Amino acid sequence: MTIIVTPASQIAGQHVSQTLGLVRGNTIRARHIGRDIVAVLRTLVGGEIVEYTKLMAEAREQALDRMIASAVQLDADAVLDVRFSTSVVIGGAAELLAYGNAVKLSP
Repeated sequence: MTIIVTPASQIAGQHVSQTLGLVRGNTIRARHIGRDIVAVLRTLVGGEIVEYTKLMAEAREQALDRMIASAVQLDADAVLDVRFSTSVVIGGAAELLAYGNAVKLSP
């Protein structure tokens, strides 16, 4: 089953026939000492800290996957108004949350 996931509040050519409610997925990721050492060295010379970019990209994908799994349980056709939020849990660890509105669609 393919679910449409979008930050938009509507989908062209489709009508929201039923609102199923809020769905969300989250993950908490901690930095790794090996990545921290490389990241500190990168801050000395400048440029992108690819270790952290990769860490956050993986966290976003995991949070999205978990949100979509919640939508599948509700038999949703789409998740609208998708947003991301981050927060620091403890020093060196952050939560990434993906959330949106699960809906049923009709043409």
